Amino acid sequence: MVDYHETNSQLQQLNHGDYMQPEEDWDRDLLLDPAWERQQRKTFTAWCNSHLRKAGTQIEVIEEDFRDGLKLMLLLEVISGERLPKPERGKMRVHKINNVNKALDFIASKGVKLVSIGAEEIVDGNVKMTLGMIWTIILRFAIQDISVEETSAKEGLLLWCQRKTAPYKNVNVQNFHISWKDGLAFNALIHRHRPELIDYDKLRKDDPLTNLNNAFEVAEKYLDIPKMLDAEDIVGTLRPDEKAIMTYVSCYYHAFSGAQKAETAANRICKVLAVNQENEHLMEDYEKLASDLLEWIRQTKPWLENREPEKTMQAMQQKLEDFRDYRRVHKPPKVQEKCQLEINFNTLQTKLRLSNRPAFMPSEGKMVSDINNAWQGLEQAEKGYEEWLLNEIRRLERLDHLAEKFRQKATIHEDWTKDKEAMLTQKDYETATLADIKALLKKHEAFESDLAAHQDRVEQIAAIAQELNDLDYYDSPNVNARCQTICDHWDTLGSLTQSRRDALERTEKLQETIDQLYLEYAKRAAPFNNWMEGAMEDLQDMFIVHTTEEIQGLIAAHEQFKATLPDADKEREAILGIHNEMMKIAQSYDIKLSGVNPYTSITSESINDKWDKVQQLVPARDQALQAEFNKQQSNEHLREQFASTANIVGPWIQTKMQEIGRISIEMHGTLEDQLNQLKQYENSIINYKPNIEKLEQDHQLIQEALIFDNKHTNYTMEHIRVGWEQLLTTIARTINEVENQILTRDAKGISQEQLNEFRSSFNHFDKKRTGLMDADDFRALLISTGYSLGEAEFARIMSVVAPNNTEEVSFQAFIDFMSRETTDTDTAEQVMASFKILAGDKSYITAEELRRELPPDQAEYCIARMAPYRGADAVPGALDYMSFSTALYGESDL
Repeated sequence: MVDYHETNSQLQQLNHGDYMQPEEDWDRDLLLDPAWERQQRKTFTAWCNSHLRKAGTQIEVIEEDFRDGLKLMLLLEVISGERLPKPERGKMRVHKINNVNKALDFIASKGVKLVSIGAEEIVDGNVKMTLGMIWTIILRFAIQDISVEETSAKEGLLLWCQRKTAPYKNVNVQNFHISWKDGLAFNALIHRHRPELIDYDKLRKDDPLTNLNNAFEVAEKYLDIPKMLDAEDIVGTLRPDEKAIMTYVSCYYHAFSGAQKAETAANRICKVLAVNQENEHLMEDYEKLASDLLEWIRQTKPWLENREPEKTMQAMQQKLEDFRDYRRVHKPPKVQEKCQLEINFNTLQTKLRLSNRPAFMPSEGKMVSDINNAWQGLEQAEKGYEEWLLNEIRRLERLDHLAEKFRQKATIHEDWTKDKEAMLTQKDYETATLADIKALLKKHEAFESDLAAHQDRVEQIAAIAQELNDLDYYDSPNVNARCQTICDHWDTLGSLTQSRRDALERTEKLQETIDQLYLEYAKRAAPFNNWMEGAMEDLQDMFIVHTTEEIQGLIAAHEQFKATLPDADKEREAILGIHNEMMKIAQSYDIKLSGVNPYTSITSESINDKWDKVQQLVPARDQALQAEFNKQQSNEHLREQFASTANIVGPWIQTKMQEIGRISIEMHGTLEDQLNQLKQYENSIINYKPNIEKLEQDHQLIQEALIFDNKHTNYTMEHIRVGWEQLLTTIARTINEVENQILTRDAKGISQEQLNEFRSSFNHFDKKRTGLMDADDFRALLISTGYSLGEAEFARIMSVVAPNNTEEVSFQAFIDFMSRETTDTDTAEQVMASFKILAGDKSYITAEELRRELPPDQAEYCIARMAPYRGADAVPGALDYMSFSTALYGESDL
């Protein structure tokens, strides 16, 4: 016994293609519905009898009459026209099984694989298995060969029904069950082919029983189609059995197949018009997408070109954050749109070439090159805007530091000069003794030393103010006013100092006594005090660094300063020793001192206080420098972290770009294999995106830390972004080229062997391995394929494969040329002949004929574009289909 229990689907693809979709697979559970089983019994029995009666017999009960296999074998012989092996006439079970197996073997020989249907179950009268077997026979011998517009089986039969019933109101065939319940679809099929048999306008949608019975009776009486369905079963069932409906409708298809010639002609026209409509839709989509992208660039570019600086660091940081948001959120979708635009343009041009249509020329200013130029301008503006933002942030940071430094030094200076003018203008020397005069003179000399020591501070204040002016500091007027006040006051102090010296020197001749110890104390205390004040100022001075080397330099200078502290302490002890010596002498000689040094206002207490202050500031300075050193180490870590990733990602992108170029030339196998390989390659590239995102995160940390250089890598984030975008665009473009080659192959009927031969020949003569061939190499390629070329013929071919005078020929242009040379396509003459069939061999066609034979949208498309017919045999409403056919192929204006 033959075993038909297979593990794959019930029916596999036959010689003419897959005639049954997966949803049509035989499912035992579906037969549990009694209504469906009842409908299938009646329909399948009637269908079998419609064939068995040709052999003078019939069946009554489908699961009983096929049990011995005799009528089953007879049915297969009638519907196939072939002889089956001689049946066994015995009555035993084994004879019946052998007969059924012979029938099943014959079905299998036709390419049908049966699942779960065995001879024993048919012999045992299993209703489910018997109905399943009959359904596979109906599919194979009644439905499989139905083909409409390159579809087959169920889809082809459904499309045929939709086409035939399209002009009828209240008919919308979408399936083979509920779309037929009201009976109008059956009547519409009959009326479309035999309008004299049915008065369709008298039928009502709300009377399905009358409609169904009318169609079944007319079909049985005039079309020799047996009544396979009961109207009451169809109306009374929520969802009629799909297989029963398909079986009955297939009989209509075969009964009306004689009208196939006109339908074939209409199909050809529909195909051509559908291509034209699709191309027009693609052109409109391209124009809209190009306009939207150019408008976005036009609106975005002025923002990137704006160089209006802000006055504060916070405002500039906000601008930088807005720019980052543009980079992360707004630009990536536009990069995708630009890539999709190029792909759509290439696909459209390929489809136009394949359908022998003229090439698409976008509106002025919307060529792919125009969009690329606009995009390049946008990226240049973007690069300039980022550089300007970073420079402005550096400038504002420098300005804030200088402004704070100016205020600190100015405050210290103003505190020092306070009350100095009053001191210099007093007349105390007029009533003083000689000793007092001497003391006043020495005190003034010490003040002059102090004044000279402060000259550097005034010059520093003026220099900082000038630098703030040069850097266009927003508060420069107030800085200049304060600086001018300091300078004017400084000049006044200088003038008053000189005037007081002159007065003291005039009276010096009257003073001879000098207190050497007071003088010595004053001379040594003044510079030491100035040194301590300078040290305190330096220890509190603000600093700004950008590298570990710079902070290490400050730390080294601070260490050098700390190394001088022991010597300074000795000097402090020496100065205090002078003071102690004065006190000792006064005590020894019982001298009453005034309590103040006549030569200086610097006391031992102030020296000790300032020394203690220096001692406190030194560890504070250590902590500040160490904190800055830690910060710079952290910044250096960020640089190294970014560089370690960038030095991997950058070369990876360059390598992938080179590999894509090599793959597009060296790929082997079928185009589908090549396409799958490229898409897998594309997926591997897309899977690499987390590395780019990781690099973006590192770059954001660097910018937030205000790091502006990186010696560890030559790659910037801008280099990585541009390379990544180019990589994505290149792989997408390469995939699109292979898809266009597949379109060309399928449309032109080129075999894979021909394509491989074309590729091999092209690669052999593409000596530079660039994918583009110059004129000399292309001439050699054509000669190698058997062409005998003169200059005029070669110039004609070059105008076809390189229409823009580029003198370079791509592989796509080469296979387009070879496909035109070796394959046939629809021509204007073929379309014209199809219209002539629809017009009944007339030289014109009418709108009524177009609406009758073509789908509504394509009929109206033709009517709107066909010019009136002007021939001698013209009638009212006649349309010129000849000029219309010629215009479809670009040979004249439509």
